[in-house]
Amino acid sequence: MTFANRILDFYASLEIEEKLPEGIEILNPYKKPEVMEACTTFYKKYYNDSKGRVMILGINPGRFGAGITGIPFTDPVCLEKECGIKNRFDKRAELSSDFVYRLVNKMGGPDHFFRHFYLGAVSPLGFVKNGKNYNYYDSRELTHTLKSFIIKSLIEQIGFGIVFKRVYVLGQGKNYDYLKMLNLDLKLFDELIPLPHPRWVMQYRRKQLDEILDETIKTLIT
Repeated sequence: MTFANRILDFYASLEIEEKLPEGIEILNPYKKPEVMEACTTFYKKYYNDSKGRVMILGINPGRFGAGITGIPFTDPVCLEKECGIKNRFDKRAELSSDFVYRLVNKMGGPDHFFRHFYLGAVSPLGFVKNGKNYNYYDSRELTHTLKSFIIKSLIEQIGFGIVFKRVYVLGQGKNYDYLKMLNLDLKLFDELIPLPHPRWVMQYRRKQLDEILDETIKTLIT
């Protein structure tokens, strides 16, 4: 089975069986046929082989990126403009996707980048509260509820064909801290390397964007 087929089977079967805390809703785009169609096109284009990849993990999908397309850090604009995959999604740009595809293009473009790296998430499903994005770590109750789901999802993502001596973690704060804590018990990875989160860079360090991109590339290829 190819890397692509493993990913697609994984996304198609994602479910959270546990009852979430009141007011928090699951963001699961993979139940929509048009999302699975876009995912199939994307992963068959870039991952239709059995080659291993290095894992880069974000937090969880947001409403305007993977929450629409199903593809981590890939909004409808980048999916069409950068990956050449036409889609009927609302073409609203998302900051994290903008950062990631600047990085992708500085590292040789999508064909080259995705041949070596896999973009995933600690929680492959996202969350919404009061109409806004909500991260898996935003409440202790939610984090506790999702622990089994997160562990199962991480193990399955490693099983795609990950070169898992090290994992790069987008988010130097709570995302990195939580994954580091899990890894102390589970020993899923030999090494966790934190990277600045794309949205944080685009919102708060935009003037240092080129410098941060260069530093990120240096870390990824070291």
